[in-house]
Amino acid sequence: MTVLTFTHLFPCFRLKLAQSLGANSKVWFMKIKTLAQATIAALALSGAALFSSTATAADIDFTKLEHRVTDSSAPVVYFTSDISPEGLQAAYEALGRVPSGKVAFKLSTGEAGNDNHLDPDLIKNLIQQFKGTIVECNTAYGGSRASTLAHRQVIKDHGFDAIAQVDIMDEEGSMEIPVTGGEHLKFDRVGSHLANYDFMVVLTHFKGHAMGGFGGALKNISIGVASQEGKNLIHTAGHTDKFEWGAYGPIDTPEHVDFIESMAEAADAVSDHFDHGQKMLYISVMNNMSVDCDCDGSPAPVDMHDIGILASLDPVALDQACVDLVYQAPDGASLIERMESRQGPHILDHAVKMGLGQKSYQLVSLDQK
Repeated sequence: MTVLTFTHLFPCFRLKLAQSLGANSKVWFMKIKTLAQATIAALALSGAALFSSTATAADIDFTKLEHRVTDSSAPVVYFTSDISPEGLQAAYEALGRVPSGKVAFKLSTGEAGNDNHLDPDLIKNLIQQFKGTIVECNTAYGGSRASTLAHRQVIKDHGFDAIAQVDIMDEEGSMEIPVTGGEHLKFDRVGSHLANYDFMVVLTHFKGHAMGGFGGALKNISIGVASQEGKNLIHTAGHTDKFEWGAYGPIDTPEHVDFIESMAEAADAVSDHFDHGQKMLYISVMNNMSVDCDCDGSPAPVDMHDIGILASLDPVALDQACVDLVYQAPDGASLIERMESRQGPHILDHAVKMGLGQKSYQLVSLDQK
């Protein structure tokens, strides 16, 4: 199943594998695909059994969240277990910051074959309330969203263009925004249409990620806002804006840590672009959590229960709260392994170093007692 995942997600892996297998590559691909499908089916059955016996968000001990504090100077993260349009609205309203001007709603449209992405029906009312535009950029690794035309088909298939206008921000190229105080990046290369927006609402589906360990708000505004060239720049820690095979592979090297840190630096650049974060707000939805990202067309089965919706004006605190909740969840083991094996939480440390936010937070529940 691992081979299928990587060859589906990164066409260059498929090419390398085909070259190594030679004339028999087609036969082997069919065998691999059949085996993978059988494995996925078996895992789906085991996942169903798992869900019948594991806990829900109500069984998480929120008093044990590692970075939760009572210090009134710490940023506030709001939480509701109500994953519905009403719950999303409550989380937004709790923040007390009203979007103005032309409002971008940054989210992941998800790869073809992956249905774990945010449900358009969940986010529709909030986006339409501000006549917002959903914004995305094309991918750099191939797949079904590497070209604007193919990406728009996925957007249509996933129902996003039925609820709002969708802007692929790098459709007409890139623009550079400065990175201040970065160790790896001097600038971030983002979709040129970013300049058209006055305010950004960051709607994130929290989940695992094959390289970043987890996909949270910081990844959403770094890799997610970066153009194709910018994604390569982040993955290579500023070395090149061209695709490099090695930059998308090893996860146990110093270069991988540089990539994690480069995501934090790119996220800080986007925050600076929007008046040092004053024209941004962040909402993350913890549901349909696979160890794999929405950018994976063949993700591992979801094996965690849904937790809820979290919102904050501090993206570091928000991501840290999500990570803390995974550690306290009775069924979070696989996602914890994914985060730790990829050194994912290190993005939070580097983001703090960049001055983007704090890891300590106050957690305020919006649920009715």
